[in-house]
Amino acid sequence: MSKYIEELMSPQLMFAMYGFIAFVVALYLLSVVYVFIDAKRRGVQAFWAWGLLALVPFVGLMAYIVMRPASYVADREEQELDMALRERQLAQYGSCPNCGTTIEKDFIVCPVCNTQVRNVCPTCKRPLEAHWKVCPFCRTHIQ
Repeated sequence: MSKYIEELMSPQLMFAMYGFIAFVVALYLLSVVYVFIDAKRRGVQAFWAWGLLALVPFVGLMAYIVMRPASYVADREEQELDMALRERQLAQYGSCPNCGTTIEKDFIVCPVCNTQVRNVCPTCKRPLEAHWKVCPFCRTHIQ
């Protein structure tokens, strides 16, 4: 039996086997490094635990890929900033105190319930904010 194995194990086959083993080991080490870096970028507090899980050959990597957070920390921060910007833009318009309909900044009355939402300048007839003392368009003093 050993005679047949010795005949099969030519130097070229041994080189190919060692090359394949080196490739698998390198792939495994790269997967561990990938888990460490990716867990840190995704904001996982215990990124070292994911790295330890990755030390279980290939099963740990699959477990990490299935259970990792869906997005990176930078993406979540960008989404939060975008939401804050949109909320601020919507807050510029305001809403009707009577029915809650969104009111644009140049509306004088609510288009749904006809409630007056802004004052009107007696001279130029443009909408004014409630706290303004002077019309910024025509300099008329408001009482």
